[in-house]
Amino acid sequence: MDSSHFVYNKAIGERTLLSGEKKPQQLDDVLYIASATKLLATIAALQCVQDGLLTLDGDLSSIAPELTAKHVLTGFADDGSPQLDPPARPITLRMLLTHSSGTCYHFINPLITKWRTQFANPESDNPRTVEEMFSYPLIFQPGTGWMYGPGLDWAGRIVERVTGGTLMEFMQKRIFDPLGIASAQFYPVTCEDLRARLVDLNPNDPGATGSAVLGGGGEMNLRGRGDFGGHGLFLPGSDFVKVLRSLLANDGLLLNPAAVDDMFQQHLGPEAAAGHQAALSGPVGAHFRVGTDLGMKAGHGLGGLLTLEDVDGWYGERTLTWGGGMTLTWFIDRKNNLCGVGAIQAAFPFDGELMAELKQTFRRDIYHKYTAWKGQQ
Repeated sequence: MDSSHFVYNKAIGERTLLSGEKKPQQLDDVLYIASATKLLATIAALQCVQDGLLTLDGDLSSIAPELTAKHVLTGFADDGSPQLDPPARPITLRMLLTHSSGTCYHFINPLITKWRTQFANPESDNPRTVEEMFSYPLIFQPGTGWMYGPGLDWAGRIVERVTGGTLMEFMQKRIFDPLGIASAQFYPVTCEDLRARLVDLNPNDPGATGSAVLGGGGEMNLRGRGDFGGHGLFLPGSDFVKVLRSLLANDGLLLNPAAVDDMFQQHLGPEAAAGHQAALSGPVGAHFRVGTDLGMKAGHGLGGLLTLEDVDGWYGERTLTWGGGMTLTWFIDRKNNLCGVGAIQAAFPFDGELMAELKQTFRRDIYHKYTAWKGQQ
């Protein structure tokens, strides 16, 4: 902390390296950030909009025809064949950035799980591209619902197609270099200076797949080939917070001020908003609410959940927040001029409920510390 700005940095606990040596956690340890990658992919896509390479509501058919040609899976006939309806409208970038395109993760929807088992050869050991991994149909007509899925993976590929390079190359030039970040890489991490600092490079995860964060065996990384904008990035928490601070300050380093302001607006239409509310109250809604209470007014901005009301002593209206895997959470609260990231790099086996409690402790306690700091000024 200093006399003009509230800053709270803390690393707790120990790392156990492959050698068995224990070392204290460091603020610049390289973390697997899982779905927190989605915020960075969102910024990259919006930079392409700012550059005139994309629009939020334009037809993506010429850029990603295999995406826009997807049909909607409504069920299976008695003979086991899938029942598919053609798309009623084109998928847009806005839909991809807000999870309202109809794409979803296979482990969330039983119809997609069944389709994938029958048609996608999920047991293959061959690493797959975004197009191959997410080859399955939509679960609702584009723009008419909400469900968490690989929209940002598709957005990352679209960035690659319109820029002619990899997503990592674009992010390094347009996001990381302007913020002085030199410790980012998509899976697999090959830079030796980063591998030595990888929290997940330990006896439980010798391949550094990010399994501690994903809460499984790291399958999403092991099965992927290329840069996945939805989950694939490794980055220190101390660098991730630089991105959050830049958006909070709206300093123009990443996007123009109007584009940043637009990230903190509700971007779901009425049908999609209704689907979002249904998802928040559904069986896995706690994961989609990222620490907010059931019934709280919330929407979806460009980059994460968007609160639509003040919470006394906590998030202000239009706070943007999301997380990564089982163990990471971030928020940007422009009303209270505060942002933060909390990361838990757990050893197996771990208690999912305990992880949720620890993340909530971070989300709430940082506001208590902020309030105490303001009282001393």
